[in-house]
Amino acid sequence: MLNKKEIISISIATLIISFSISLIASFQIFLDTILAVSIIIGMNLTAKKVASFYLESEIEIKLWEIKRVGLLFLFWKFKRGSHPSREFKRPFPAGAFFPIISKLILFPFKSFVWMASLVFEVKPKIHRAAKRHGLYSFSEITENHIGLIAAAGIVMNIILAIAGYLIGFQEFARLNIYYAFFNMIPISDLDGNKIFFGNKIIWCFLASIVLIGLFYSILII
Repeated sequence: MLNKKEIISISIATLIISFSISLIASFQIFLDTILAVSIIIGMNLTAKKVASFYLESEIEIKLWEIKRVGLLFLFWKFKRGSHPSREFKRPFPAGAFFPIISKLILFPFKSFVWMASLVFEVKPKIHRAAKRHGLYSFSEITENHIGLIAAAGIVMNIILAIAGYLIGFQEFARLNIYYAFFNMIPISDLDGNKIFFGNKIIWCFLASIVLIGLFYSILII
């Protein structure tokens, strides 16, 4: 089940991504894009929710925010004689801005815009885990568990991309690959970072499949 904050975050991400993809297009294309993006995000999050359930945990979906500045920015500020903090005064809502910014930069590539707008936090179900596994034996979620939950969403998008291509919905297949590609980037709180530090073998395997799909969708489809 989704709580109120999750529904708001998912709705914002869906609308912004859909608007960025269908910018300067007809209203009908915008509506079709909303439907496609809703399915892509919805199935991705459903796979994660199911995976977290079987790992005796629960996840909370939220809009991707950046709370700390990068090293290059710190170096630039230091060269100018200031001593900046690594923490932003307020988290930067990257999940809301990156799709629009990427559309302006990658405008010639049509629907190829930043689609990694949502992240998740994991909380273990201590009481239920203790009942099934013994007290304290499974009270913490490891990086491997978090990586498996994130990987479940990527696998779902790969399956949807293959299914969309086979039944002739090529744009739907392409959007699934784009969504998986941007989420597989191992930075900040994105799925790719969770998978990479959880299990590098799984990350390499999924990244290879996604890159092959990306190459095929951009150059062939």
